[in-house]
Amino acid sequence: MKVDIFDFDLPKDHIASEPVHPRDTSKLLDLSEEGKICDRHFYDLPNLLNEGDVLVFNDTKVIPARLYGARGEALVEVTLYHPIDGIQWQAFIKNSKRLKPNDVIKFYTDTISAEQSDFAAIVIEKNAEDGVLISFNCTPSELGHKLEQFGFMPLPPYIKRERPQPNSLWHRFNDKENYQTIYAKHEGAVAAPTAGLHFTDDVLQKLRDKGVQEVFLTLHVGAGTFLPVKTEDTANHKMHAEYGIITQDTVDIINSAKKEGKRIIAVGTTSLRLLETATDNQGILHPFADETNIFITPGYKFKMIDMLITNFHLPKSTLFMLVCAVAGIERMQDAYRHAIDKGYRFYSYGDSSILKCVNKI
Repeated sequence: MKVDIFDFDLPKDHIASEPVHPRDTSKLLDLSEEGKICDRHFYDLPNLLNEGDVLVFNDTKVIPARLYGARGEALVEVTLYHPIDGIQWQAFIKNSKRLKPNDVIKFYTDTISAEQSDFAAIVIEKNAEDGVLISFNCTPSELGHKLEQFGFMPLPPYIKRERPQPNSLWHRFNDKENYQTIYAKHEGAVAAPTAGLHFTDDVLQKLRDKGVQEVFLTLHVGAGTFLPVKTEDTANHKMHAEYGIITQDTVDIINSAKKEGKRIIAVGTTSLRLLETATDNQGILHPFADETNIFITPGYKFKMIDMLITNFHLPKSTLFMLVCAVAGIERMQDAYRHAIDKGYRFYSYGDSSILKCVNKI
C-alpha cells in the first residue's frame, strides 16, 4: 500500500508542546458510532462505555532515556531506545556523523558539566538503520540511578525543549510528571503510551462505579514508534521490536468478557498491538512475554479489540496507518479534517479520540 495515502496537511500551531490541565479536560473526538463525529471532552468517557466493557491499559513506565553529552567539543543528544544487556543500549544520536567506535561520550546536565561528569558511554558500533550501539561506564545496578540523575524524559522530536546549559536557570518543565500515566508501574519504556495520559483518578473512579472493568498489560514502548516511514510502500517498512508482557490474570478477564459479548477497548495503540499479537485466529488471548514488531495497516482483520482510545498522529506514520486499519481510511481522513477545523491539539501532549473497530474477523 502506498505510504502517500496516509499523508495530510497539519498546521504547526495544532501540535501540542504542553498538555492541558487537568488531564481529563482534553478534547475527545467521539467516533464510537459509525457515520457520526461528536465533539466531547475526555471526562465524558464514562458516559460512552457500558457495564462490563473492558479497558486494557499499558502500565509501562517511561525512564529518563534522553541524555545530553559531549565528545570533545562536539555536543550530541542521545535517546536510548532498546536495551541489549544491563549496560549496552541501542540509541538514536543527534550529531552522530563524526562518531566512531571507541569514542567516549561524557554526559552532562544543567548542574554538572561534561568535564566534571563521571557518567559516560563508549561507542561500540554504528549502523545506518539501527543507530548507535553504546556501552555505559557503570554497572547495571548503577545505570538506573545515573539515568535519574542525568536523564531527561524522551519527548518525541516534534516537542521542542532547550538543551540544558550548565549553571543556568534552565528547568525541565514538568515533563517527568506530565509525560507519565498516573498508573505507570513497570519501568522500561522510552516513549509514553500517550493515550493513557488523559486519565485522572476521577475518570477512573467513575468508570469503576459504572462497572467498567480495567486490566493491565505491559509493552515497553520504544523510540522507534516515532520513526518516519521512509519507504514508498508500507510492505517495505521495518518495525522496531518492543518487549511486552500479558499475564494469565489479564488473559482470563479478557477472554471471559469476550465470551460474554462484552467490548474490549484498547487504551492506546501499544495496548492494541500487544493484544493483537497475543490473540489467535479464533479470538482467544494467550499469556505473552516476548518481543513484538507487529505492523498493522488497512486490510488487517482485528482478532480481539472492539474499540480504541488514541491520540492524533503524524501524517504518513505507522500509528496513523493503524487507526485507518481500525476505523477505515476515509473515516479517519474525514475525522482528522474535522479535528483540524475544530482546533484539536495533535500528537503526544494533544487531545484524544475513541474509535469503533469496523474491520474484524
